[in-house]
Amino acid sequence: MLDPIVAFFERIFRAIGRALGLFVVWATWPFLAAHGWYRRRNWFIKLPVAAFVLLLACLYVYFIWQTQAWTGFNPNYIDSYKLADRKPAGQELPPVDASQATAAKVCEPSALVDVTANLIDFNVNENAWISSMVLFKLGFFGLDWDDTPFFDNKAAFQRGVNQAIRRTSVELVDSLGRVRGTSGINGDLQSARGNLQFDESSWYFGFRPFGPKTPTPDYYRAAATSLRKFNADLGKCNATFDSRADNLIEFIDRITNDLGSTSDVLAERSEKHNYGWFDMRADDRFWFAYGQLYGYYGILDAAGSDFSKVLAERNVGTLWADTMKQFQAALRIQPSIISNGREDGWIMPSHLATMGFYILRVRSNLVETRAVLGGR
Repeated sequence: MLDPIVAFFERIFRAIGRALGLFVVWATWPFLAAHGWYRRRNWFIKLPVAAFVLLLACLYVYFIWQTQAWTGFNPNYIDSYKLADRKPAGQELPPVDASQATAAKVCEPSALVDVTANLIDFNVNENAWISSMVLFKLGFFGLDWDDTPFFDNKAAFQRGVNQAIRRTSVELVDSLGRVRGTSGINGDLQSARGNLQFDESSWYFGFRPFGPKTPTPDYYRAAATSLRKFNADLGKCNATFDSRADNLIEFIDRITNDLGSTSDVLAERSEKHNYGWFDMRADDRFWFAYGQLYGYYGILDAAGSDFSKVLAERNVGTLWADTMKQFQAALRIQPSIISNGREDGWIMPSHLATMGFYILRVRSNLVETRAVLGGR
């Protein structure tokens, strides 16, 4: 009675074995063909080819290491800023002792600007910027790494953090770094915003347009330098940080809309491509959203310090703290393998739906905070 069952499983295993054999042949034949060609060449050709292959191997070792090593990653990074000890941004600070009464004025720098500049440093100095690395641009045999389950998680995370940085730089130029209607745009903030809008995947050379280029990380480093210069001027009371309630409301509105767009992307992917562990784009969708929350968590917590006077006047300190707790809860989700299964499935989890749920909780708190700040 068991013979048909045994024969059935034997046929399955033979089919799997044949499929694996075909895959191995497909994957190795280019290397075997290249080896045969190389063996027939003379040393004038062999030496340059060997040097190129060695260089390529070293680049791949570096590429793999950089995509897997997340230097400085810490969901609780904002704790190191000791925000409770800081005054509202731009507030003039009293002299340390009476003898310094005639010294130059000193103001409180912006915690929000500090965090934004340090997030840029985290993205491009503590870590390599993955999206513009030449091997990331080349992909996997011409296939975009984002369309594979390999080596794209860190790149997506960095782009998510960068999305939060870009949005913040725009708000700093348009409203936070100037007195609306009575002052011009700060040059350092304008420079930072321009550099942060640069293409995320530029390498040293490109084809559109053809020729040498400045790589993306150089532009972002310049942006961080400009932000720190603005904060240095603010600390000397030579720049403006307009910590009015309407500016904070507008900033929250922009972030709420940004998170809403990400939630829609996650929902669309979760509903229409729920292939479990076999959805090749689920991981970069998840880690982009995670990076965005990672960036906005620190930026908004710092904004709470810069606008502490407003939060106290409008009595929203508790609601603001609850919003930060929602960010912390979302950042605790760090699955090793991202699965985009059905929401009612019992084998493959739906990490995209889970992340979307937490984003909506954060967004809901921000909407409520905005309503209280606006007096509605």
